[in-house]
Amino acid sequence: MADEENTKKVLPVAVALKYDRTKEPAPKVVAKGKGLIAENIIKVALEHGITVREDANLVEILDKIDIDSIIPLEAYSAVAEILNYVYKANATAKSRKNKV
Repeated sequence: MADEENTKKVLPVAVALKYDRTKEPAPKVVAKGKGLIAENIIKVALEHGITVREDANLVEILDKIDIDSIIPLEAYSAVAEILNYVYKANATAKSRKNKV
């Protein structure tokens, strides 16, 4: 039985957030899923140029949040760090485009 547990495939988990500073007080969960649904969320994000970041601890917290709900206070710090990373990445990409 232990061998069965070790060979079980770990399903991917994905949570998508949306944040519009002009309309929302904090980011909210707009999609989430496991397995094939998670893979599709990631695929669609990448197809639309949305930055994907892997953080198992954060996704564990966010997976418990209902869709269309604002993230909990305990996730603010981690989400802020990710948003900072995304904003910087987007600014860098925009700067490179303008130079071409």
